[in-house]
Amino acid sequence: MKLELSRYTKRAIFGGILSMLVIGLGTFMLGHLSGYEAKVLIKNSLAGINTLCNTIVLASATILALLLTVLGLSSGANSQLKPDHYKHIMQIAKVDTVVFVASLLSFLLFNLPITESESVSPEWFAPVYYISLGVTSILSAALIVVVLMLYNTVINIIKIVGLGMKDHPLAEAEDDE
Repeated sequence: MKLELSRYTKRAIFGGILSMLVIGLGTFMLGHLSGYEAKVLIKNSLAGINTLCNTIVLASATILALLLTVLGLSSGANSQLKPDHYKHIMQIAKVDTVVFVASLLSFLLFNLPITESESVSPEWFAPVYYISLGVTSILSAALIVVVLMLYNTVINIIKIVGLGMKDHPLAEAEDDE
């Protein structure tokens, strides 16, 4: 089964990649860290990382619930919307579910007391720090993708249902019925 991406989804993915590059640039500007410096940074950033993961979990769960509202509105206008509209909603739900699970797992992993362990070698702290930055930037970018995809869907519904645009690519033409 081939995954076909609409221009809206491609645009959302581009936005997520762009945000990830900005976060990556910030990481690059930090330069190389020693094990001790990384351990201190991990200790200082863990609360923020946990808050970020928790926020992404809550946001993705809320978005998934709100998709039910979008489906309700869409089904009320099902004679006006093409099946591609529902495929977009399924894509949002799939990506959002992946973001939810990945954020929850990351939240659990980042709660391990690695900086308190005496058996962890100091050389491990720099890679762990960079991995934590990478994971949080990917999760943040993924949530941005989901929000942009949802935004595009909402705008399309407003154009088709609210404004009655008959020439929209996702609107059923009168002769299609």
